Amino acid sequence: MGYFGIGATPKAVRTAPPAHPSAPIPVQGAPVGAGIRVPLGESGLEVFPFLLGAAEFGWHVDLTAAHAILDAYHARGGNAVHTSDGYAAGRSEHIVGQWLQRRGIRDDIVVAVRVGANPDHPGLGPVNLIRAVEASLTRLHTDRIDLLYLDALSDDATTLEDTLATVEWLIESGKVRAVGAYGHTAAQLVEARILASAGYPRLTVLDVPYNILRQSEFDGDLRLVASAQGIAVTPSQALEHGYLAGVHRDRAQVAYSVRGIQLAAAMNRRGSRTLRALDRIGDELSVPPSAVAIAWLLAQRAVVAPIVNVFAVAHVEELVQGVGARLSRSHLGEISRATQ
Repeated sequence: MGYFGIGATPKAVRTAPPAHPSAPIPVQGAPVGAGIRVPLGESGLEVFPFLLGAAEFGWHVDLTAAHAILDAYHARGGNAVHTSDGYAAGRSEHIVGQWLQRRGIRDDIVVAVRVGANPDHPGLGPVNLIRAVEASLTRLHTDRIDLLYLDALSDDATTLEDTLATVEWLIESGKVRAVGAYGHTAAQLVEARILASAGYPRLTVLDVPYNILRQSEFDGDLRLVASAQGIAVTPSQALEHGYLAGVHRDRAQVAYSVRGIQLAAAMNRRGSRTLRALDRIGDELSVPPSAVAIAWLLAQRAVVAPIVNVFAVAHVEELVQGVGARLSRSHLGEISRATQ
């Protein structure tokens, strides 16, 4: 018996079989998606039109699985990862930081971090904001955050001027490159623009919950102000807690949990009509429903790149298809009618 198995010889093991004439040709060079980049407003950053959300990392997704997801995303040309100091009490940032360090690709990735929700450094006051950024930098194993989202929902006491004054110091010290808004109202965006004219850092990106089924929070004054100011919109909740992926369609399929309750909330006549429309359009374009949902967001004028939280490698392939899918006017009209 040979060392590698019955009948195997050292020569047989070392000699690779000839490639079959019909075997796929190995792809060399950078991924096709590496050439797809869009400017993130006036932040100076360029990103793949789909930001990989890391909210599940450290919670439902362990380090090994998370790194496989990040590898799959990067292999398809993705270059922007979104996390928060409040995700899994900072474990999400730690997992992303480990990946960046092990792969040695920090300069290739746009790292976006939302701060304000960590219980150790809550809110956006000057002291806590600086401590939160320093803690995030440590967990991420990096010296800078490319895009810092300020969580306005975490602090209703600190003035916007005080927060932006602190951000100014963070930018001047090289710890932050650009700043974005989360949970800010239209009035606050207007105030921020007035402060920017006085020399404070400008809010160049906006994260707001927005998808096919959830349009009211963005439509209206917030959309008007964001568009008028040239703010890049990176909507979160792009798949309405996963419902628009089309996997869960019946209340009996979901467990009684926070996620189950979120999914069940969309399981009504409007949600069912919308999924049927996504199914039909997806069949026509040969893409899954989740890709159609992403394509719909990218068809909205103010949207630059949706943030999608991923918890399986297979989901990455589905979502990336949405970047290449193009919806016609009739497709958009069909979706609009389904959501009425």
